[in-house]
Amino acid sequence: MKILLLLAVLPAFVIPVLAQEFQQLPTDKGTLLVKISTDPVEPKINDLTKMKIDFINPNTNVIQEHIDYKVTVTKDDSPVFGPIPLTHTSIGTVTIPVEFRENGEHKIKIEVEGILFQPIPSETVTFTKIIGDAAAQPVDNGNGNGGCLIATAAYGTEMSSQVQTLREVRDSVLLRTESGSSFMAVFNSAYYSFSPAVADLERQSPAFKEVVKLAITPMLSTMSILSYVDINSEQQMLGYGIGIILLNLGIYFAIPAAIIIKLRRK
Repeated sequence: MKILLLLAVLPAFVIPVLAQEFQQLPTDKGTLLVKISTDPVEPKINDLTKMKIDFINPNTNVIQEHIDYKVTVTKDDSPVFGPIPLTHTSIGTVTIPVEFRENGEHKIKIEVEGILFQPIPSETVTFTKIIGDAAAQPVDNGNGNGGCLIATAAYGTEMSSQVQTLREVRDSVLLRTESGSSFMAVFNSAYYSFSPAVADLERQSPAFKEVVKLAITPMLSTMSILSYVDINSEQQMLGYGIGIILLNLGIYFAIPAAIIIKLRRK
């Protein structure tokens, strides 16, 4: 099933998206989506950084109120912040001051142990935050959190509607299924082997940039379908995935082939 799903979503070679402004991932059991952002966006060592955490109900896509949580920030398994004791937020969002003392990769672990005053089995989610010069480079942590260099270069900004749609598909659809998460982990290892060169060429050549934009637009349009449907199982993910790949095959191969055949007969 995982191999079939990989083939089904292969046309979306621009899916991995990381907005520099925030990261969003589901908890390990999928009950909540957790979004984190920092102010400033690129923290500096020994300066106070405001880390904002939003707890989101994945069914309504709005902030979930009354959450009991813990937060721990580590670097190389050594504590940087916390763990704080079990804390309650009534509004479902919290801002925590953190001081990063070294450059490099940090892990931000968030544990949820209660929702709406009801205890739940602990659910966790872990984010990777790069501090220092390395923060400018795309990061692959196996969860699809790397920067979408090709689409960003094509549309000029990570905040374009096209890139935002891809982010929504990744976080709210693919990463909520086992097969989707596995696909993202495998896909990222290949994607970053060629995407920096393609993105550089886009920035150097406006003509090539327009060619890439035209080439990926049908893919983005078909992938956006996933943001409008309810996918609650691996089977549904596979079904929609196969449908999307067939649609792309029609757009990129069947229609051009039919046109060529018709022209040759004249």
